[in-house]
Amino acid sequence: MSLPMKESFVFRSDMRVIIDKGMFFLKKIFYFAAKIKIYFMQEKKIYISPDKIVEFFGTDSSNIEKIKSLFPNLNPVFRGNEIQVSGSEKLLNEFTVFIHKLEEFLERYHSISGKDIELIFQNKIQPEKHNSRLILYGANGKPIVPCSSNQQKMEEMFRTHDLLFALGPAGTGKTYLAVALAVRALKNGEVRRLILSRPAVEAGESLGFLPGDLKDKLDPYLQALYDALSDILPSNKLRKLMEQGDIQIAPLAYMRGRTLSHATVVLDEAQNTTVGQLKMFLTRMGEHSKFIVTGDVTQIDLPSKTPSGLVKASKILPAVPGIGFVHFSKNDIIRHPLVAPIVEAFEKDLR
Repeated sequence: MSLPMKESFVFRSDMRVIIDKGMFFLKKIFYFAAKIKIYFMQEKKIYISPDKIVEFFGTDSSNIEKIKSLFPNLNPVFRGNEIQVSGSEKLLNEFTVFIHKLEEFLERYHSISGKDIELIFQNKIQPEKHNSRLILYGANGKPIVPCSSNQQKMEEMFRTHDLLFALGPAGTGKTYLAVALAVRALKNGEVRRLILSRPAVEAGESLGFLPGDLKDKLDPYLQALYDALSDILPSNKLRKLMEQGDIQIAPLAYMRGRTLSHATVVLDEAQNTTVGQLKMFLTRMGEHSKFIVTGDVTQIDLPSKTPSGLVKASKILPAVPGIGFVHFSKNDIIRHPLVAPIVEAFEKDLR
């Protein structure tokens, strides 16, 4: 039985009103839901260290794709060393902590893979607790920390003095620590370049004719500095920094005429400098620079009757404000256990 036309029309009109009102309320719900979402959504920018960008991104940005897949609700945007991301406060906090964990891993091991990222996300790789004595991580991820009280003193004085002398016997870690402090300053952006130098003096014997170009002839005298750098920085990173001129290794004679600004400069084996050479070196200091001078006054290889610049400096410079001195002893020796008694035996024989 069909409805009368008038009743049918009224019924359809009522349904239309109900539908229209329903649509109106749905639109309101979606509108307020969007408003609520916007209210609870936050934007954040996270910055990673510029010198880690290449390793952080990975080959063909593979690491970035892995990170995005782990946070599908955030859709982070990577521009240079900036990460722009928006989402709920909870998700943003989780993402920020995660990125910092990746940076800590990269700081220690100098590279990171998609598998590493996944394991860190799953908390299967936990960053170690921060060591307040940490200087930096070496090329193999090993933490570099002061190993003796005088090494700790040297690290502290480097922060407060623009010119620092580290004197003492072989095996106390003077050169290695000086290079580590210089690398840290470069990595932290405290200086623009790192310059390492040594006097080209043979250790009591003649090497005779050395083949090759000038670099080949000088490299044997500077090998100890290369060794320290290679232990602290991965080979590809070291090569890149040297090609860019951010790290320079040169014999002392090449310092003449230069003004060394915005740099950390290390002079090793300074006991083999003459008074004139050491004065020349120290007066190269430019603005915003720090100098470290290391040496052992018991191992002087200068010609007889030629005064050592380091011996002279250790007598006349301690009273100058802004210059620090750290005196290592045989108790600070950290090489093979036999090194300390060998040094002691030679010291007794010379008395």
